[in-house]
Amino acid sequence: MNAFGIAFLAAVAAAATVRFWLGTRQLGHVQAHRNAVPAEFAGQISLESHQRAADYTCAKTRMALASGALEVVMALGLTLGGGLEVLHQASASLFSEGLARGLTLIVLTALVMTAAELPFSLYSTFRIEARFGFNKMTPALFWRDFFKGLFVAAAFGLPLAAAVLWLMAQTGEYWWLYAWFTWMGFNILMLAIYPMWIAPFFNKFTPMENPALKERIESLLARCGFKVKGLMVMDGSMRSSHGNAYFTGFGQSKRIVFFDTLLERLNPTEVEAVLAHELGHFKLRHVVKRIAWTFAASFFFLWLLGYVMDKPWFYSGLNVATPSTAMALILFFLVIPNFTFLLQPLLAMYSRKHEFEADHYAAQNASATELVSALTKLYKDNAATLTPDPLHSMFYDSHPPALARIGRLQAQS
Repeated sequence: MNAFGIAFLAAVAAAATVRFWLGTRQLGHVQAHRNAVPAEFAGQISLESHQRAADYTCAKTRMALASGALEVVMALGLTLGGGLEVLHQASASLFSEGLARGLTLIVLTALVMTAAELPFSLYSTFRIEARFGFNKMTPALFWRDFFKGLFVAAAFGLPLAAAVLWLMAQTGEYWWLYAWFTWMGFNILMLAIYPMWIAPFFNKFTPMENPALKERIESLLARCGFKVKGLMVMDGSMRSSHGNAYFTGFGQSKRIVFFDTLLERLNPTEVEAVLAHELGHFKLRHVVKRIAWTFAASFFFLWLLGYVMDKPWFYSGLNVATPSTAMALILFFLVIPNFTFLLQPLLAMYSRKHEFEADHYAAQNASATELVSALTKLYKDNAATLTPDPLHSMFYDSHPPALARIGRLQAQS
């Protein structure tokens, strides 16, 4: 094993150790605060609901720890364990060297990883989510969604992978730059077509019919100078009792989507406040900033892949004896998450900053008091813990902890 292989092992070990340490901290902290509702929420959330949220959080954390262990096994098994070499031999037995063989290797790797992750998805849906009363999905619907997902992934992923492999093989030293432009174009295309063509493949979307709520929302949109193609309600209750709202698309395809479960739980003023928060993300250009960061990161990582893919130590350090463009692509995306894992707190901090800013925007354009009321209902109904471990939350959470978020909103009301 060369120096790169040792560095890879060290990165895997460091990431796994931090995951385990943070997970056990989260379990201990949530359980330690299970029997007392924080004073700030004592009048709105019962001890029973608080304990349910604690138990749900612990169940999800244990699942995350198990999933993290699987990621370690897959990363080591496919690389140092020789799994990719076995898959290469399978693809080589079907096709001679070229694009078809490379695509086959990518597909086989994806299928192996999907098969490994499937039991976790089944357990999460039909044991954890069902135990806490969230799952509404039948086995038939689960498998229908699963195979639809495979179809969509193949329909869009295979052409993209084929284009990148062709560029890697045919466009010389700067293939990574052409691949980057291709990747950007693909993402922009997906943003445009997702609301109109992909999302309806999985869910039913209907125009909002509540005239009073629709009028209130349209008034908010007018005050904020925001135009959308439509106000849609999604049948989220078919799969889960969790509630949510989101924006999707851009330009002419831009839509506001409400889960039917959200509209059932919140009153019109609370819905308005939640929407004002989501509007804040767009008006403050959070979405554009995140897309820009994604494109900047992909630029760097594709350049890095262009640098290492011709280096023998990159393959030998990962126990791969048959270098190829497809193998380089797969290895890179298996290895990089372990080296970048410790950057997760920076990404989470940046996301939480945006959430605070969107809350402030909502308080200026709707009601901070109503947003507090809506968030409290959502914390309760979605069994979100009010007492996460501070370090676990700092490392992972894209949204601020409940106490910090509510406290800041109350100061603005």
